[in-house]
Amino acid sequence: MAWEVWLLFALTETALCFTPGPAVLLVVSQGLARGARASIWPNLGILAGNTLYFVLSATSLGALLVASYELFAAIRWVGAAYLIWLGVAAFRGRSTVLSVAPAAGAPLRARRMFVNGFVLQVANPKALVFFTALLPQFIDPRGSLVAQVAILAVTSVVIEFCVLLAYGASAGRVTTLAARPPFATLANRLAGTMLIAAGVGTAAIRRG
Repeated sequence: MAWEVWLLFALTETALCFTPGPAVLLVVSQGLARGARASIWPNLGILAGNTLYFVLSATSLGALLVASYELFAAIRWVGAAYLIWLGVAAFRGRSTVLSVAPAAGAPLRARRMFVNGFVLQVANPKALVFFTALLPQFIDPRGSLVAQVAILAVTSVVIEFCVLLAYGASAGRVTTLAARPPFATLANRLAGTMLIAAGVGTAAIRRG
């Protein structure tokens, strides 16, 4: 893979990772409620979900999922419903997944936080559409497909891990804010609104 192609992908991936979305909201909420260290587990779950979509989008199976109207529609509606459900629960301050309210600060097992991150990311079919559309732009059909996909996958995982780690660490520095009811209420309603909007956007996805 040419260095300039790899660099362009890395810059594109970095810019996209810094854009707030459901994954960032989850990591930040865990950082606020439970500290920077706890935010690493949902971070890893999100990356596992991304890796799954990365593999699917790099194979004919990913194209099949996008091309099949019935299957893609089912994935889209389930994902949209899940994001909206999370958004409503977070808005009301009753989410055990994403709320930063003090009540949501009860200890969670690392495995549970990992699964929350994985499910949240997998429930967002935008990732599949994105990677299916993006990856081919950086693949040279004359080179080794496996090697190029592996390079881009590792690059993507490392960049997103670092970005989400930075978000979680920043949130972990202000955990005392989560104990203040006015801040927790505002944060929950903002996160809930953004998740509901993400769910509506997911429902509106159309195949390219």
